[in-house]
Amino acid sequence: MIPKRYRLKNQKAFDATYKNKHVVSDALLTVYAGKYKKDESQPTRYGFVVSKKYHKRSVKRNRIKRLMRECVRLAIKESKLSKCEKYMSLILIPKEKTLGCKLSDIEQSFFKLVARLK
Repeated sequence: MIPKRYRLKNQKAFDATYKNKHVVSDALLTVYAGKYKKDESQPTRYGFVVSKKYHKRSVKRNRIKRLMRECVRLAIKESKLSKCEKYMSLILIPKEKTLGCKLSDIEQSFFKLVARLK
């Protein structure tokens, strides 16, 4: 589980991140990046969105969310997200191919996308 200070919580924060339109994607994930930080002491917050359109069963949707959360949690723990620290928030959205993937595939995709962020 990601610590509370790293979670994107309310709908306003999600809407503001979507509105900013910094988007990178590949075959497995789409990452929306929020505004640049003014205060560097605040941590970057992460949100995870898996809609019903992705899969009908909640078990499948929750599994993908758990994998994405674990990927981010490990990256925070190992301090691998220095490139992301300039953004206020990031939202991760999976694509259909993510359904059969393992954690290592999602991690690889996530780090590739983080490197592509401006």
